[in-house]
Amino acid sequence: MAKPYSDALVAHGPLLFLSGQLPRTPEGNVPGDVAGQTRQIFANMERLLADHGADLGDLVKLTYFLRHVTDLDEFRSALLDCLPEGHRPAGTLVEVSGLVDPRYLVEVEGIAALGER
Repeated sequence: MAKPYSDALVAHGPLLFLSGQLPRTPEGNVPGDVAGQTRQIFANMERLLADHGADLGDLVKLTYFLRHVTDLDEFRSALLDCLPEGHRPAGTLVEVSGLVDPRYLVEVEGIAALGER
């Protein structure tokens, strides 16, 4: 499987810092699996980026928080579906013992370079 991140990436600002995004729909629903939660997080992130004239292709750094590292393959597969073709932001993965809501299996925070246009 292709790795969904770059080992290093040059970014030109200004930078937009996205707080940890949760897998909650605007209606408050939470998908039950890691893949669904990952897709929901990136849908939420896409809306936030659009509010600032950016898109997922402007992401330069992502930090992933997984409840269970055993979900890594499912997470990476969904992540590759969410990112634009060939776009691989730098990334860090952390396994955590819990998130703010026990239904959450994943959380993602990001940095976008608004000057990368």
